[in-house]
Amino acid sequence: MSKSSSLIAALICVFIWGTTFIAQDTGMEFIGPYVFNGVRFFVGFLALIPLFLILERKKVKSEILKDKKFFIINSMLIGLFLFFGTALQQIALLYTDVANAAFFTIFYVPMVPIIVFYLFKSKIHWSVWPSVIFCVMGGYLLTDFYNATVRLGDTLVILGALFWSLHIIFVARVIKIFDIPIFIGMIQTFTVSILSILLGIIFEEIVLINILAQKVQILYAGILSGSIAFVLQFYAQKNIAPAPAAIIFSLEGVIATIAAWIILSQYLNINNVLGCIFILIGVIFSQIMPEVKKS
Repeated sequence: MSKSSSLIAALICVFIWGTTFIAQDTGMEFIGPYVFNGVRFFVGFLALIPLFLILERKKVKSEILKDKKFFIINSMLIGLFLFFGTALQQIALLYTDVANAAFFTIFYVPMVPIIVFYLFKSKIHWSVWPSVIFCVMGGYLLTDFYNATVRLGDTLVILGALFWSLHIIFVARVIKIFDIPIFIGMIQTFTVSILSILLGIIFEEIVLINILAQKVQILYAGILSGSIAFVLQFYAQKNIAPAPAAIIFSLEGVIATIAAWIILSQYLNINNVLGCIFILIGVIFSQIMPEVKKS
């Protein structure tokens, strides 16, 4: 897979993630966050089965045998990180508004290069750091955070951003070795679904009629975001390092803002527009400067 194909996969991924934010926010009118995530990711798991049978079934065994222990441990960690990231984000939306949640989620952008640099001792291209600053500044302007108060939900989102960071980093570790992104996607969606449903049974009510009342949000968040987008993330990270990938994924906030403007008729002011421009500058800068050095 070429670098340009990976970039296209990343851009389609963030478009789906950005528009899914609306489904996540409106999908808890009749059900709790654990039930929503549990059903959503189980739908995602089912959606991946046909793709797996057609594209990857024959090569799974040979791929896993490259390093069976490494695959099992790291693919399960990916599922756990995704569970904590999505659960904390979903619960946070009960206590804070979308603006705060979107801003604090962008904190995974600076977290990824910091973790990669200090924990894994990996080299980071200098262009990542100014790009991170542009993205965080853009997120601040994009979400009108200065008009909101800090709540419990914001703390949950920041903690969730840590798990999103670890998810991006460990996806890169696994996908570089094992060329079975759909199967890895099935493992993580099934892991998130089972853990979410178990917590839903303990802390929430599972009522079928209430789940069906949110079927549109669940199907969109499950099939497109829960399965297709995350598989596209795996394809994207085959040729994009974790730090630049995190910067590209921050475009999720731009897409969410534009989608809210178009679908929910939310007002888009000059600061929101500037926020979009700042994030776009950060993304473009992070992708162009390493290529300039090579040239």
